[in-house]
Amino acid sequence: MSIWEYANPKKFMATTDAVLPWVTGLAALALVTGLVWGFFFTPDDFRQGSTVKIIYLHVPAALMAINAWAMMLVASLIWLIRRHHVSALAAKAAAPVGVTMTLIALFTGAIWGQPMWGTWWAWDPRLTSFLILFLFYLGYIALWEAVDSPDTAADLTSVLCIVGSVFAFLSRYAVNFWNQGLHQGASLSMDAEENVADVFYLPLLVCIAGFVALFVALVLIRTRTEIRLRRLHAIELRERLG
Repeated sequence: MSIWEYANPKKFMATTDAVLPWVTGLAALALVTGLVWGFFFTPDDFRQGSTVKIIYLHVPAALMAINAWAMMLVASLIWLIRRHHVSALAAKAAAPVGVTMTLIALFTGAIWGQPMWGTWWAWDPRLTSFLILFLFYLGYIALWEAVDSPDTAADLTSVLCIVGSVFAFLSRYAVNFWNQGLHQGASLSMDAEENVADVFYLPLLVCIAGFVALFVALVLIRTRTEIRLRRLHAIELRERLG
């Protein structure tokens, strides 16, 4: 079995019809477990107090905001190279989910940063690159809506996605490039010394798993909707010409 079989809309719809309930259930279970565990059964931090618990929303949302763009990049490259329509529609479907994750990350970051830094916003390298990523998301969505031809829109948005990937990369690694930024280093790292304490780490992993499953579920739902809309448009066009 080849992965390219799922570029066939019929095959994609049949497969996701079976997978979607499981992914949705996993997302609900992991999110409820992780958030309840994190917010109600972990202690306050000795330095940050109860504000540290916003980590269970901020970190997963920030990770998914960046990884959503990475997924869009891969789907866009597949479209440009192999012209598989499902990949283009999947990239289009992921953008509103990604921009929502970016908004959550920016909003929760401001709430978390205010008591820590004494300000709601700072032109920190990571924050600035994240804001630019948010604007790229908006531009990507607007470009899809502005171009009438679906294939032309897919081409243009794919190019925009490639350019925006620079800022997705910067928002992930800005702290490593510019040490003078206010933003802390990664909460999750291959280096155990940089990770948060285990009492926060384990529920955070569950929350991240929940956000990943939620992202997959929402993208599948939206991609299925895009396929149905494309089919409906084709039927309407055929009836108009016939």
